[in-house]
Amino acid sequence: MSTLSRRGFLAAAAVAAATGCSRTEVGTGAPTGDSDLLAKLRKQGYVRVGFAGEAPYGFKDGNTLAGEAPTLHKEIFKALGVPELRPTLTDFSSLIPGLAADRFDVVSAGMAITPDRCAKVIFSEPEFVSPTALMVRKGNPKQLTDLKSAAAKGSTVGVLTAAVEADYATAAGVPGAKVRALAKQQDGLDALVAGRIDAFALTSISLRWLAKTNSGADVQVLDPFLPVLHGTKQYSPGGAVFRKDTDSLRDAFNTQLKKITADPARYTSLIGRYGFTKAEVPPASLRTAELCKA
Repeated sequence: MSTLSRRGFLAAAAVAAATGCSRTEVGTGAPTGDSDLLAKLRKQGYVRVGFAGEAPYGFKDGNTLAGEAPTLHKEIFKALGVPELRPTLTDFSSLIPGLAADRFDVVSAGMAITPDRCAKVIFSEPEFVSPTALMVRKGNPKQLTDLKSAAAKGSTVGVLTAAVEADYATAAGVPGAKVRALAKQQDGLDALVAGRIDAFALTSISLRWLAKTNSGADVQVLDPFLPVLHGTKQYSPGGAVFRKDTDSLRDAFNTQLKKITADPARYTSLIGRYGFTKAEVPPASLRTAELCKA
């Protein structure tokens, strides 16, 4: 079974349910049409979003839905005439199954765009790019630089459960027995401090945020690097996720997203507080259609 990315495994039964069954309106049994979904969202005044509680991408700050994806998505849906985001918190590995089961209309979690996922859902154009990095104990006792160095030195690498970083580690030569799956970001830092792993691999922006929110921890974040998977450098671009039957909604979303990513000043004014800079603005040449190719 292949690994899904940033940050689940999708059971065969869930895939079958998502791809083999027609969608119907609750209570009526009538088919749900893509063409009128945006009109429906406008009429009801809200869009249902799934998120996984992963800072700085999508998380709760007190009672407020916060982070890169919800902030961008709120701006975009407001422009589309849908003023409210109604969040559902779930495990990262449950986001795609939850979307397929119609628990929400869009995944608002900064999910990486990968060919595996593109076979099951549709993505917006990239919202950000973020290379990979390693968090290590302060002083970098094993003198690691990237996943290849971790493989060469027999290091144990922590990754989030079902994350793309597990694939990156394997491709770099880290044996499966040396890849440790962890449920949450904080679990990765705690395992590192306790000496259960030698490095925690994640996007550089996630690790910077984790270090910032654990300022007293005896850890450091190394310089970012670009892993290579199937001969291609991985920029870790992320985007919004939609069901395959909602192309019109995704296309309307993309129109508004482009207005933001084409204006770095506006982009950073919206999500700069979460650590996103002009360096994370996706280049116009980076397109989801290309990223989805196997």
